[in-house]
Amino acid sequence: MRELPKIYDPKSVEQKIYQMWLDGGWFKAERDPEKKPFTIVIPPPNVTGQLHLGHAFDDTIQDTLIRYKRMKGFATLWLPGTDHAGIATQIKVEEQLRKEGLTRFDLGREKFLDRVWEWKEQYGSRILEQLQTMGASCDWSRLRFTMDEQCAKAVREVFVSLYEKGLIYKGNRIINWCPNCTTALSDAEVEYAEKPGHLWHLRYPVKDSDEWVIVATSRPETMLGDTGVCVNPNDERYTHLIGKTCILPLVGREIPIIADEYVDTEFGTGCVKMTPCHDPNDFEVGQRHGLEQILILDNDAKIINGGKYNGLDRYEARKQIVADLDEAGYLVKIEEHGHNVGTCYRCGTDVEPITSAQWFVKMEPLAKEAIRVVEEGEVKFVPDRFSKTYLTWMYNVRDWCISRQLWWGHQIPAWYCADCGHTTVSRDDAAECEHCHSKNIERDPDVLDTWFSSALWPFSTLGWPEDTEDLKYFYPTDVLVTGYDIIFFWVARMIFSGCEHMKKPPFHTVLIHGLVRDSQGRKMSKSLGNGIDPIEMIDQFGADALRFNLITGNSPGNDMRFYVERCEAMRNFCNKLWNATRFVMMNLTIDKNELPEKLELEDKWILSKLNALAKEVDTNFDRYELGVAATKIYDFIWDSYCDWYIELTKPRLNGEDEAAKISAQQVLLYVLTEILKLLHPFMPYITEEIFRALPHDGDALMIQTYPEFTDALNFPEEEAQFEIIMNAIRAVRSRRAEMNVPPSKKPRLIIVSPKADVFEKGTVYLSKLAYAGQVEIVTEVPADTEGMVNVVTDEARMFMPLSELVDLDKERERINREIGKAEADLAKIEAKLNNEKFVSKAPENVVAQEREKAAKARTLIENLKNSLEALG
Repeated sequence: MRELPKIYDPKSVEQKIYQMWLDGGWFKAERDPEKKPFTIVIPPPNVTGQLHLGHAFDDTIQDTLIRYKRMKGFATLWLPGTDHAGIATQIKVEEQLRKEGLTRFDLGREKFLDRVWEWKEQYGSRILEQLQTMGASCDWSRLRFTMDEQCAKAVREVFVSLYEKGLIYKGNRIINWCPNCTTALSDAEVEYAEKPGHLWHLRYPVKDSDEWVIVATSRPETMLGDTGVCVNPNDERYTHLIGKTCILPLVGREIPIIADEYVDTEFGTGCVKMTPCHDPNDFEVGQRHGLEQILILDNDAKIINGGKYNGLDRYEARKQIVADLDEAGYLVKIEEHGHNVGTCYRCGTDVEPITSAQWFVKMEPLAKEAIRVVEEGEVKFVPDRFSKTYLTWMYNVRDWCISRQLWWGHQIPAWYCADCGHTTVSRDDAAECEHCHSKNIERDPDVLDTWFSSALWPFSTLGWPEDTEDLKYFYPTDVLVTGYDIIFFWVARMIFSGCEHMKKPPFHTVLIHGLVRDSQGRKMSKSLGNGIDPIEMIDQFGADALRFNLITGNSPGNDMRFYVERCEAMRNFCNKLWNATRFVMMNLTIDKNELPEKLELEDKWILSKLNALAKEVDTNFDRYELGVAATKIYDFIWDSYCDWYIELTKPRLNGEDEAAKISAQQVLLYVLTEILKLLHPFMPYITEEIFRALPHDGDALMIQTYPEFTDALNFPEEEAQFEIIMNAIRAVRSRRAEMNVPPSKKPRLIIVSPKADVFEKGTVYLSKLAYAGQVEIVTEVPADTEGMVNVVTDEARMFMPLSELVDLDKERERINREIGKAEADLAKIEAKLNNEKFVSKAPENVVAQEREKAAKARTLIENLKNSLEALG
């Protein structure tokens, strides 16, 4: 047994302990047919990233679950890895190139990708190293990357397999386009924000007629791509115009007036301009009616196919077009109009709906099974309300655009033949056209959406498409821990991918947590400057304090507010545990951890409470109530063990009875060791460091057995009896504190209770902890208690002679001083209230406050006079 330093210093402990865990190989997952597996795959952080509080929170939850299950005897695998993060990583490297005066096009694709891989090797491990400082017990020998050889093989197998089933296709459809990132985006990658805008009402002349149709648009520049005007076939106002044409202002193009039930007769004028290339609804109507498609924006959102407006930015073109429409008499009016604008999730730029030849996953067939497994409970969301969020999205899911106009990522395995026009999709790199065998083929330059490879993460990381031993043993995984903000991006796609390719959902539980916000409830952002670096928190307070703050501050599915002060409070908790351990160790003469044969009442009380705690914590873990479990352990350590039990053992530890000393040591050590086990999943570093200093069996705390409820330590009767004694002690101490009685005053204590036998067992504790002198226990109130201080609990009435608690003359002086002060305060307040100017001119709430002060002062004076009278 080694001595602990006086002060716990996380910096001197954490790195050393983490290295010990690594050297011991205890993070490594072993397939064991005798054990049940428990698997978590880490949501792979972007290779561009560095640890933020969201990561810290997410990974603390995962590590807590893994450490708990490891100690419960499961064969645990927490599989780590990083995501190649297509857009984010490419942007980072292009920023570097710009500083050198270069673009990716100057380098060419191959050399650019070399630069990205160099960047990944230099910075890609940063976030993983930061995770290790948090105490993450991942199996680092299984570290994966979404573009490593195995994941790449899985991605290609999925793409080709879905293509062969007709579930992946290439088509010219409306997609979301980010002009800043210059790539297509899936629907899930578009974030909508309410923004102020306008509605421009325009008149389109009907050909060979004096009539006009009036349409309204929030994007007047798109009129350059109009190829029709649509009305409802049942709208009698316009039936005579159906089949005619109108003249597109500024352009002069004839466009047909068509009828489709898509148009709402009650909205606007009932006439809708059709721009099939730049609006998803117009695209669908245009497909039904064979409308021409005219693209008027290029990849940078500059005008094309727009005559004199060509080359203008979309917003500059808008200004000029509106001015020209007004000048030519086509602008009817402009209205203020707020509307939902789609923005890029990555850079915040307003996205443009455009038609483009892109690759899509056909979602309807895949969604059916993904819906069934959630509706039938094979996959559960915690909290359950998020299953409704998931199902609503899945029932309304559109085909998933999976191609991205980037260079960094999984390049699409499709080759186009320049001779016969055939597309070859292949698991291996194609050398010739599979149709005409021409060598004149070129590979599609686009890459797959980053989420395509992430969707395969639970099984690609375990060796799929090979039927590996790891895959057979560890799949399906158990719990996915993630934020509610990526249910659509990632969770849904993993579920349908697992169902399709593994014929089993990838996990049985999705544990959803909220966002970590600042102390004012605001989202942390660079613009607000309110971000908190978890590494700084660790440097200042230690990893355990940060972890415990995050775990105890949140409940599943809800956002949490992060208070730095709570990190300080949790560091204080570490110090409390450390100091309690030092006290125990200073009193230890034993070198073996075992309970004594004979247990005192206080021993049975603490052991029974510990036993009940183990049962409750197990239940909380089963329900994923990690914050509740952690708080219960905290309360037990601080209150039951440190503030009560240690104090209760001091008479034995300081007494002459050697057997009593030893038994107190044994229970102190046993309970402390079990506390460390209970707390370890939440606070791994300090618990491991303390465990190593105590007499113990085994190599490390992290591989000890987690405490479980046992009948052998269940003492409900004795626990209840001791709680009665403790309630009496609390009540007496509280009353003494109210009266400012110092511990040196030890008055006679008379206890009146029908449970006299219980109090007889507690006289030693009442003397020590309630600062009582002689303790008398009776079943009826004695005659001489009049004028004594009276204290009441549910089980007893207690009396203490007032003269033994206070010096009566000094107490009278003190009370008289307080009465004088209170009367002087009341006189000042009443003078204000008797002043008519004050009452008539002061705000009502100020006058009310003064009246309330006066009432409180009168009550105080009355109570003080009653106390004075009681002294006799």
